[in-house]
Amino acid sequence: MRIQADRDICIGAGNCVLAAEDVFDQDDDAVVLVLQEYPGPDQESEVRNAVAQCPSGALSLVED
Repeated sequence: MRIQADRDICIGAGNCVLAAEDVFDQDDDAVVLVLQEYPGPDQESEVRNAVAQCPSGALSLVED
């Protein structure tokens, strides 16, 4: 599983960081940063929750 983030449509809500702080962060403009493009199996639930909670739809998962 790989995380894709469309930084152009991110609105900086920060839901991803709250859901999975080891995987996501925000830059100085509050735009999403993916810290782990390939999260581990133990993080899958948190990551799926973060993607589902993204209000702009900036996050998606690609199943490898």
